[in-house]
Amino acid sequence: MSETQIGNAGRGAALAFVCLFLLAALPVISNSRPAGTDALGFAFYLSFWQLLFSLPMFVGEPRTGRRGIFDGSLAPRSRRRVLAIILLTGTVFGLSTFVYVLAAEKAGAASTAVAMQAYPLFAILWESIFLRRRKSVGELAWTACLIGALYYLATGGTWRIAGFSEWFGVALIVPFLWSVAHVIIKEVLGRTPITPNQVVFFRLVVSLVFLGAVAALTGSVDALLAVALDGGYQSVAILMGGVYYAELAIWFYAVKWIDVSLASSITVPAPAVTLILAVLILGDSFQTHQIVALVAVIASVYGLLYAGKRKRARLAA
Repeated sequence: MSETQIGNAGRGAALAFVCLFLLAALPVISNSRPAGTDALGFAFYLSFWQLLFSLPMFVGEPRTGRRGIFDGSLAPRSRRRVLAIILLTGTVFGLSTFVYVLAAEKAGAASTAVAMQAYPLFAILWESIFLRRRKSVGELAWTACLIGALYYLATGGTWRIAGFSEWFGVALIVPFLWSVAHVIIKEVLGRTPITPNQVVFFRLVVSLVFLGAVAALTGSVDALLAVALDGGYQSVAILMGGVYYAELAIWFYAVKWIDVSLASSITVPAPAVTLILAVLILGDSFQTHQIVALVAVIASVYGLLYAGKRKRARLAA
């Protein structure tokens, strides 16, 4: 490996570590908003600020020669298909943002962060259904361990269905929605000239419209307007939107220089950092079953990454 490659790998790993701390901070920031404010309004405003943060790169990118969806070579039929997919995924991400904020509030920052680690389960599900990819024995074993750890946490360490936390179940909806949207977006990025920055920008526009429509339909517009000029509320929304966007942007650069599997492995301990931040900043307390579940989840995700790497090496041999 050349010195340049080593340097790039180091930069990629460093950026992945930054993503780890940004991901860990998100549920804590969400729960730092003023008490009594609703999840829908906060999801709307953090999406609004996130959209503003994404605007400079969206506007400046064509000047670098990357026109993406604005490239005149894109056929009208393909353009319409891309726009339809953006509408669909934007709506899904808008819904997932609302559910994320609600779950962090109801289930707690640490439990929500652990729930996000269920993403590999849904990715495996879609790969098995749509791509017909068979899983190795090791992958299946670690998947079973991950499911067991999540169930243990969801039941409060009792293993009894009667103790299942419905809000933890709500938190699991978020990685499910992410996995659906990411599968669709991956196809778009691979088959059209649209750029990642454009995907993020248009997704946020649609998400904002969706959340605004939900607020109108549920009679929450007055609540939105009431906090529009609330400095304390908006400062938290700005911080959440900025951190969320920064994590997305930095992640794209991290995986540019290192494998996705390596970047993913670096961010796996994010729930542990969330737990520490929640105790220090929010004054949350943690219980023994949360620590046990957290360790089991982290070990399971690392096991899945290792098993997947071994399978790919075997197939390539």
